[in-house]
Amino acid sequence: MIHIKEVAKQTDITVRTLRYYDQIGLLTAPAKTEGGHRLYSEEELKKLQYIQFLKGMGYSLQDIKDMLLGSDWDWLASLQNQLVCIMEEQQRLKQIESSLRELINGIIVEGGDERAAVQKLIRLSHQHKKRVPGFKESLFNEREIQLLKKVPKMNGEDPDSMEWIALLGQLKQHMKDGPDSPKVQNIIRRMLEKQAEEFKDEDEFIDKLWESRKSSKQSEMLGLYPIEKEVLDFMEQAYDIYMASFQETTKKGRES
Repeated sequence: MIHIKEVAKQTDITVRTLRYYDQIGLLTAPAKTEGGHRLYSEEELKKLQYIQFLKGMGYSLQDIKDMLLGSDWDWLASLQNQLVCIMEEQQRLKQIESSLRELINGIIVEGGDERAAVQKLIRLSHQHKKRVPGFKESLFNEREIQLLKKVPKMNGEDPDSMEWIALLGQLKQHMKDGPDSPKVQNIIRRMLEKQAEEFKDEDEFIDKLWESRKSSKQSEMLGLYPIEKEVLDFMEQAYDIYMASFQETTKKGRES
């Protein structure tokens, strides 16, 4: 017979838990010491392994008790049902994970303003329920719809999405410096570099996407994170300044 403390040591299960299992009739100690300490046989140890194994698959203690004590328990049906429950839970957790990423990235974009991020995500969620079937197809052709999948997402964890989110957050922070400030111009330069990396020679698609972006209704119908008109106007001004400077530099280079 094995002392309860030794069982706890061997199995990494606390004495308190073992006592609880005994109290609810899940794992009863067949004997006790003169001092009242529970003693277990090899049979109870094997049963304890069953309990921990089934617990690890998500079963409740009551279910485990029924499984081990009930001779007519349908193991196959039970395991299939448990698998369905686990898959549904995985889907639920995946949705929560996606929402958490959206909120974290939204707060980054909003410069730490969690209320603004929450309000925008709530608005986007409500808009999703009103989304008109075929709306995306009315704006983009089949090939462009495939390109839309490459557009950075607020719930994305890939490096490209994360950098776009950081760049947009930095841009909003430096709006007070003006569209021609060196910091803003560096951000625009990096944005254009990333645009070229992902959408080289896709100017028509980029123009369509930008026009949709500037329309709050179209933007939200496409599931894009809401960006204020003043921020989009600022980006456009900064872009125009950057392109004018780039063209001037290119012209001088050709003349020299």
